[in-house]
Amino acid sequence: MPFELLLPDEMAACDRRAIATGPFDGYQFMQRAGAAVAAIVLERFPAASRVDVLCGPGNNGGDGYVVAELLRRSGVDVAVYAEGPPRDGSDAALAAADCKVWPQPLAAFAPSAGGLVVDAVYGAGLARPVGGAARRAMESVRTAGVPVVAVDLPSGVSGATGEILGETFQAAVTVTFVRKKPGHLLQPGRTACGEVVVADIGIGEDIVAAAGATCFENGPELWKSRFPRPAVDSHKYSRGHVAVFSGAASATGAARLSALAAARAGAGAVTLLSPSEALAANAAHLTSIMLRKADTREEALAFFADRRPAAFVYGPGLDASAETGRLLFELIDRLPRPLPAVVDASALTSLAAEPGLLAGPFGGRAADLVITPHEGEFGRLFPDLRKIPSKLERARRAADRVEATVVYKGPDTVIAAPDGRAAINANGTPWLATAGSGDVLSGIVAGFLAQGMPGFEAACAGVWIHAEAARRFGPGLIAEDIPGELPAVLRDLLD
Repeated sequence: MPFELLLPDEMAACDRRAIATGPFDGYQFMQRAGAAVAAIVLERFPAASRVDVLCGPGNNGGDGYVVAELLRRSGVDVAVYAEGPPRDGSDAALAAADCKVWPQPLAAFAPSAGGLVVDAVYGAGLARPVGGAARRAMESVRTAGVPVVAVDLPSGVSGATGEILGETFQAAVTVTFVRKKPGHLLQPGRTACGEVVVADIGIGEDIVAAAGATCFENGPELWKSRFPRPAVDSHKYSRGHVAVFSGAASATGAARLSALAAARAGAGAVTLLSPSEALAANAAHLTSIMLRKADTREEALAFFADRRPAAFVYGPGLDASAETGRLLFELIDRLPRPLPAVVDASALTSLAAEPGLLAGPFGGRAADLVITPHEGEFGRLFPDLRKIPSKLERARRAADRVEATVVYKGPDTVIAAPDGRAAINANGTPWLATAGSGDVLSGIVAGFLAQGMPGFEAACAGVWIHAEAARRFGPGLIAEDIPGELPAVLRDLLD
């Protein structure tokens, strides 16, 4: 399945290029788009007593006129309500002229009991808040509980950011064309879209490739070619050795979750670096995970020089003081060789406590650095980026600033690389909203880094597999359950 996500301006460029190269002109593409929507209406809502098609003045409205005419020819009781006429000479004007259902003013619309609404008011490129008759229509549909099929995106949802611009419809099904847009996956737009169906209207893969998309829907197609497969002659260290820093005696569980997850993700060896006071607590809970005393930075550095781990996790269960952040920088600078690292949890809070630590890029100090902030941690780390409305753009700016892969967690987790690539995760589940699940994610990503995956691919794989494991377990999930679900997910990926 194609996994590029097209921003509205990239989709518009694809439309122009496809029209210029043929064989279809703009109106023919509009007819194919309308036919795809009409087919969904007839397939999914055959019992609707009436279909009200709401049309805007642009191309989205043109799609709506095509839908209305095709439904009329199929014997459906259909009405059209328009927010102004299409521009003279436009494809939408041709569609309106060919539609035998006479349009009424959108201000006159009232939802029909037992009916269906086709939302063709605005498209993905909307950049202003919805108001007037369109907003009143949205409010009345919500109150009536009438199902909605949205054309391209529910009107009022930004295709670029997923923002709700004033008001929107809550769609049961959204039919988009060629590729999804970021607004289909970013919250709150993702919730408003309902089920998203991507229709092929005849725009070729070469046209899409020429758009040069750098944003993707996260899934195995994106990273499976880089996924680690053990060789026949593998031994435990060739499969990757992960080091995980443990917190004090009262805060050891988070690091153990990371360590177990790294091992379940395929790392051949995992060592927990523990302060003396926590050795007994950690030893009581570890079997396959190795344990090493590390009270000082010198002892930690000696371990790295002696055992040569391939990646490390820093943050879960550590103290949130600025000293923790300073120690991270010193470790990275003094390591015998640059190493991939995952920085999470308290380490992120400690970096935010002393803003000077993030005054310049620091990802370049490590071989591959991945940071995994949730919404609150991101805001503390990058307070100036909070005003940017797009989560996708915030993540990209942060990744560029610190020269690291940023996993901006949430129900719509965004993974951004410093080179501008980004992925939006779509298989998240609310069962992951449980203490310790982020520590497990850090361990999974570190496990993949240790096996040679690049940072962006390791982070994308970790996020998707973490969510898939939680989805399979379902209700009652706690963080300790996730590592045990990983083998089945990995087995399916490797088959």
